[in-house]
Amino acid sequence: MRLALSLAQKSPPKPTNFRVGAVLVDESTNQILSTGFTLELPGNTHAEQCALRKYSSANSVSEQDVGTVLPIQTVLYTTMEPCQKRSAGNVPCVERILGTLSGEKGGIKTVYIGVKEPDTFVAANAGQSKLEAAGIVCVHVPGLEKEIMDTAITGHQNP
Repeated sequence: MRLALSLAQKSPPKPTNFRVGAVLVDESTNQILSTGFTLELPGNTHAEQCALRKYSSANSVSEQDVGTVLPIQTVLYTTMEPCQKRSAGNVPCVERILGTLSGEKGGIKTVYIGVKEPDTFVAANAGQSKLEAAGIVCVHVPGLEKEIMDTAITGHQNP
């Protein structure tokens, strides 16, 4: 989670985004597969989206087919609960994570979360609930909440 937080700190501060970091890990080997942070790639990109897009590109598959090349024990660390709704027209991160389940190996089965998403941009985010309903285990990682939130809201007018 500390790596995800350090990635979030690379995200440009903006009043319309949370600064979030994400790390895809093969839990069986502890190998980092891919990383991402908010606005790392062109467009209004989220951290989880960037990590998945970079991994799919590195493995020469479409983002929709990334689940076919993820190791069996792939997990995701993200500083903030994945979004369940996007206000800017992009596919929500929860849908991207769920999309990995269509792969032969089963996709992302566990998501480690630093903090729940505040209601700042989308009220009542149900990302964690939606993941859990699909059988994905969500685990809160305690201890860095203050640093995660301080980083996430940097650039907001009235934090």
